Amino acid sequence: MRADPGTVPLAAPGAGTGRSGRVGLWLRGVAGTGLPVLTVVLFIVALWYAGAAWMNSQWVLDQAARADQEVSLSEILRDTMMQERPKLPAPHQVAAELYDTVLAKPVTSKRSLVYHAWITLSATLLGFGIGTVLGILLAVGIVHNRAMDMGVMPWAIASQTIPILAIAPMIIVVLNSVGIQGLLPKAIISAYLSFFPVVVGMVSGLRSPDAMQLDLMRTYSASRGETFWKLRLPASLPYLFASLKVGVAAALVGARLIQDATKPVKILAGGELKKKLTVVASKFSAAATEKITQAGGTAETV
Repeated sequence: MRADPGTVPLAAPGAGTGRSGRVGLWLRGVAGTGLPVLTVVLFIVALWYAGAAWMNSQWVLDQAARADQEVSLSEILRDTMMQERPKLPAPHQVAAELYDTVLAKPVTSKRSLVYHAWITLSATLLGFGIGTVLGILLAVGIVHNRAMDMGVMPWAIASQTIPILAIAPMIIVVLNSVGIQGLLPKAIISAYLSFFPVVVGMVSGLRSPDAMQLDLMRTYSASRGETFWKLRLPASLPYLFASLKVGVAAALVGARLIQDATKPVKILAGGELKKKLTVVASKFSAAATEKITQAGGTAETV
C-alpha cells in the first residue's frame, strides 16, 4: 500500500531531540525558570540604586548649599553614586569593595575578607566539633544511665535559658585570667550553643527503637554494647544529621556574637578598667581638694 503523497508522516517519538533539540529544550527551561529570577534581581538592584540616591542626596545638597552653588538632578545622581562614605553604598560600590577585599588583597592581610572569614570559620568549626562530641557523649550517657538522665538532662535544658551575651564576657575573663586566649574561648562559646541540639536529637534517636526491636536483640543474647552499635546508633543517625544542621548554625551565631561581646571585655581582661578608675579617682580627688581649698579661703575672708 503506497502512502498518499499529500500526507506528511508523523515524527517518531524522540525525533528532533538531537544536540540542537536538547540545546533548545535547555534554553527554554532556563528562560522559563531564570527569567522570573532575573526580573526580581533587576527590580531589587533598581530599588537599591533608588534608595542609595535618595539617602546620599542630602550630603550633596548640603555641600552645594555651603558652596552657594546650584546643582542639577544629573549632578546629584552622579555625586550620590561616587561618595567615599555614603549612607547607603550603591551596588557597583559594593561589588568594587568586594573585589578589592576578596581578590585584590592577600589572604594574610587584615584588610582581606578571606582572612576575617577564616577567623570566624575556624572558631565555628572547632566549636561545632567540640559541641558535637560533647553532645553525643552526653546523649549516650543519658540513655544508658538513669542517674545522668535525671541529673544531666535538666541542667542541659536550663543552660540554654541563660542569654549567651550574659555569660560570654565572664567566660572570656575567666579564661583570660588563666592564660587561655585566642581561638579557644570563641570555640567554647560556639560549643555551648551547638551541643544542646545534638544532645536532644541523639537522645531521641537512641531511644527511637521500639520495644519489639529491643526484645529481638535480647533474644539474640546481644549485650548492651552490641545493641548500641547494631540497633540504637543506626536508628539515631537521621536524628543526628538533623541536629547537626541546627548545631552548625548555632555555632556560627556563637562565633559571630563573641566577636562583638569581646569588645567591652577587653577593658576588664586587659586591666584597663583599673587604669580608668584610677584616672577618674585622681580627677575627683583633685576637684574635691580644689573645692575644699576654695571653701577654706572663703571662710578666712569672712
